Amino acid sequence: MNVAVRGGDADDVAAVGVGGAAVVAEGDGPDAVVAVGDDAIRTAATDAPEAPLLPVTAEGGRHVVARDSLDAAVAAVVAGDRRVDAHPVVGLYRDDTLVARALRDVTLVTDAPASISEYALTIGEERVGSVRADGVVVATPLGSDGYAAAAGGSVLEAGTGVAVVPIAPFTTAAATRVADPDTPVHLSVEREGTVALVVDGVRHGAVDRGADVRLHRVGSLDVLAPTRTENF
Repeated sequence: MNVAVRGGDADDVAAVGVGGAAVVAEGDGPDAVVAVGDDAIRTAATDAPEAPLLPVTAEGGRHVVARDSLDAAVAAVVAGDRRVDAHPVVGLYRDDTLVARALRDVTLVTDAPASISEYALTIGEERVGSVRADGVVVATPLGSDGYAAAAGGSVLEAGTGVAVVPIAPFTTAAATRVADPDTPVHLSVEREGTVALVVDGVRHGAVDRGADVRLHRVGSLDVLAPTRTENF
């Protein structure tokens, strides 16, 4: 099995070799691409590999391999103990202009410390409601075990949707939701104060009261993972 490595260092390349794969350049038609670290994973939103992506971070996760288990994960994949799932790539729009693409999550969060804003949520044509909170995070399954889970959202399986989760809501009854990624999700800012837009951990400007941002699927990424194997 031929595997290319995006990001990482010599130790990561060595781990892929220890796992039994031949390391090749990404332009040489690999069977899989290992992306090591948040920066490398993030590039797949705009520069998707032709082969399935095996994402790797230090801590790992539901759909992400832990870095210290990379050799074992590659060995499992080489042995045929693998699955490939399509994960959505979500577009962030302002004024009908595509601002950024997200593989993991999009967050609207107040810029000023110890301040809250108010956000209205519309899914498709239905206004669902509003919430006063520090922010709102919309997470794909790939990112659902990160910031969204820490804020109280569910960890999603591939193909189930995107999680919409308020961050530190000013209520004990705030709802989290799972929306179809092909249905536009609109978030509007209903309160004075600057709100930052953060996509996969990178800030993409800020908005103020009256701003409306739209999110929906703009593509898909094939994500590779070992199966029937624990601790990945």
